[in-house]
Amino acid sequence: MARILTSHEEIRQWATARGGNPMMLDTPDVHEDRVLLQITFGQHALNAERNEGPDNPLTGGWTLSGWDEWLEQLEKNGLALKVNDDQPGVLDNDFHFVPREGNSEEQTTNAARQPANISIKTPGKDDRSAPDPT
Repeated sequence: MARILTSHEEIRQWATARGGNPMMLDTPDVHEDRVLLQITFGQHALNAERNEGPDNPLTGGWTLSGWDEWLEQLEKNGLALKVNDDQPGVLDNDFHFVPREGNSEEQTTNAARQPANISIKTPGKDDRSAPDPT
C-alpha cells in the first residue's frame, strides 16, 4: 500500500532516513519562473559541479537546497509525496508527487485503476506453425 505525506516533518524524516536531499531547478516560463522539485538519494547529490543531472545553460541545472525553501515550494505548488508503506528492514526511496488536495482516488491515474488489457493462454495444437516443407 501507499500513503500520502503532507506534514513537513514527516516528509523531511522520510527523506533523510533514506539519505535524501532536496533539490530544485528554476525554469523560466512565459508568465513567471517555475521551480521544479526533486529529492536525490545517496552520493548523487555530491558531484563536482554541486548540482545533479544534466546542466541547463539557461538555469545552471539542479541545485541542492535547504528543506525550508524546498517545503515552501512544495506548498506553493499544492503537492504532497506519495510513498510506499515501510516494510521491516527495507527503506524504499520510491516516491511520486501528487496533488495535496483530494482523496487517494483522485491521486491515482485512470491507468493505475484499470487492470492490464492482456490475456495469456497456453498454445493449442492449432496455434503451432506447420513444419517448413522445404
